[in-house]
Amino acid sequence: MTRMHPRCGPIRQACACLAALALAWAMPVATQAQAPAAAVAASAASERVLRVGDGRLRVIVENPLDPARADQLHAWLAECVRAQLSAFGRFPLREATVRVRLVPRRGRDPSPVPWGQTVREDGVSVLLFVRDDAGSEELRADWTAVHELSHLFHPYLGDAGRWLAEGLASYYQNVLRARIGLLDGEEAWRRLDGGFRRGRDAGAGPRMDEIGWRRGATMRIYWAGAAFWLDADLALRRERGRSLDQVLAAYSQCCLREDSRTTPEAFIAALDRAGGGGTIARAYARHAAMTGFPSLQADYAALGIDTDGEQLTFSPDPAKARLRAAIMGPRAAVAVAVRSSAVDGDDD
Repeated sequence: MTRMHPRCGPIRQACACLAALALAWAMPVATQAQAPAAAVAASAASERVLRVGDGRLRVIVENPLDPARADQLHAWLAECVRAQLSAFGRFPLREATVRVRLVPRRGRDPSPVPWGQTVREDGVSVLLFVRDDAGSEELRADWTAVHELSHLFHPYLGDAGRWLAEGLASYYQNVLRARIGLLDGEEAWRRLDGGFRRGRDAGAGPRMDEIGWRRGATMRIYWAGAAFWLDADLALRRERGRSLDQVLAAYSQCCLREDSRTTPEAFIAALDRAGGGGTIARAYARHAAMTGFPSLQADYAALGIDTDGEQLTFSPDPAKARLRAAIMGPRAAVAVAVRSSAVDGDDD
């Protein structure tokens, strides 16, 4: 089973058609196959293995132009992995793979990472299509890799749980990047709020637990889903003295495996057993039944965030500033062991 994440355009554009994107980004593979044999031979895959405790993440750059480009892409992925580790200090799965495939620029699309997907089949892997001329700063400013790595925090949830899965990744794509300095904390809140506005602009529709892959609902799926996880995170902190990070960490220890598949309701129940204590189920019951975008008024009041059109202002109240920092504030770096290995070998 495959989970795909389409790359969105500018802040007020809707995502392009999923099927059209999939077709367009399948084409670079054929283009490379037609390249001169010497050029293909020169782009041997470069693999490195990142280890934290007993967790291992293989990072494979499939077709680097040269060793220097491979090093650049590995450095970028290592930073994205540092962002993922800021959630709870270790990998959520004992083993997973990230593959980077370089592709030519298509038309006028300037996206450095125009497509990403997380594949749950024979293990878990993240596949990132990266523009072959994308520079380091462009890559560091992009959110797609952190979004896809955030999908490793949850099991496969099926069509009914797509809003939970994409919402969690959309929430964390901003939170985790802020924690390691790829975004300023206030800018991360602005980007999260920008997503909420896009979701609100999409209008009403079916209940969230019935929305599935419904056409035209992408912005609502991603950002009403993200609003649920923000709401759940704040409720956990208020009612349980625990964070969403801590509950997901406990869940990954007890229940998350590379082949994990479950229903949305079973996932929520397992999170509550892992430390949510019923808090997440109560938030889920409210959000799952919504046909419009959820109100964020109470959450923003707790965080000390005021909105004026598209502008945000942040309260200097110490308790509210501490709560914002508890979510978006910097984290100490986690030590990661890095080893190189041949693509057909192992480093053990």
